[in-house]
Amino acid sequence: MHATEFLADLQPTLPPVIICVGTQWKLRQNVLARLIELALGGDDASLTRLSGKSAEWPNVKDELSMVSMWGDRRLIVIEEADDFVSKYRGSIEKYFEQPAKKSILVLEVKSLPKTTRIAKLCASKGLEVDCSELKGPALNKWLTNLAKVQFGKTLTREALALLVELVGEDLGTYEQELSKLSSYAGARTQIELEDVRSMVGGWTTETTWSMTDAARDGQLARSLECLEDLLRANEAPQKLLGGISFVYRKLAIAAELSRSMPLPQAMKEAGVFPRDQGAVEAYFRRIGRARADRLYQILLEADLGLKGGSKLPERIQMERLLMQLSGK
Repeated sequence: MHATEFLADLQPTLPPVIICVGTQWKLRQNVLARLIELALGGDDASLTRLSGKSAEWPNVKDELSMVSMWGDRRLIVIEEADDFVSKYRGSIEKYFEQPAKKSILVLEVKSLPKTTRIAKLCASKGLEVDCSELKGPALNKWLTNLAKVQFGKTLTREALALLVELVGEDLGTYEQELSKLSSYAGARTQIELEDVRSMVGGWTTETTWSMTDAARDGQLARSLECLEDLLRANEAPQKLLGGISFVYRKLAIAAELSRSMPLPQAMKEAGVFPRDQGAVEAYFRRIGRARADRLYQILLEADLGLKGGSKLPERIQMERLLMQLSGK
């Protein structure tokens, strides 16, 4: 069960052993908060946290056997428990067979191979909560729900897509960014594309968009000026390429789709932001079909070059990329 499913379940079953697997600290934090609410009525007086790097099984078992002074159950959490699980694998396997009746053992690990006996015992007698990163539709759904429930805001399709591109996989960062965006939006109930462009990533993000827009509009000198400012600010070329690719991948898709449908429909299907569609149509007219069909290849060559496939300095590679994209 993924952590988002566990958190959405109003009355989940709480077995004696729960293993949280994955590196997303925000999900682990939310799962623990939910467990405290469900098992301890929200009072953490019966919660014991132990470090997996120093915890010893005999002491843990004593904690599990101890009766709480404050309620019916206790919650024993072993943080960073990978080494603990490896060291006491046999003892934990035996514990699955005869667990304490009024305690819940929570093990937080980075990974748990499905072939291990502990994983199989957890599947049959315990609960494995997947606290790994979200991707694709699952991430979009989680973000949309987080914005609505926690901040009372909705995200436009364009704002959501850009937010995901800028933030990446760290779920904890999303909450921080949504908090900023919510405050910036103020009384407005909807977070727009421009809000994300202005607030997420600061001036470097704005300058990156200015760089890509200038290349698209044929303003090569302006695009190169933006590149110079970003490199002088120690922005990594690979990161800058990510921003460029976010924009031009959509244009490449639109160019391909336009072979079988009208360009306006192709741009919509490709996810080109509505406000940019006029500029993109002008861009395609300017560079022509042959160059438009090579956009994917141009981006791929730039990526391979920055990964060591080219002997040219990274600055020169980036300048050449902007020249190619601009149609020069």
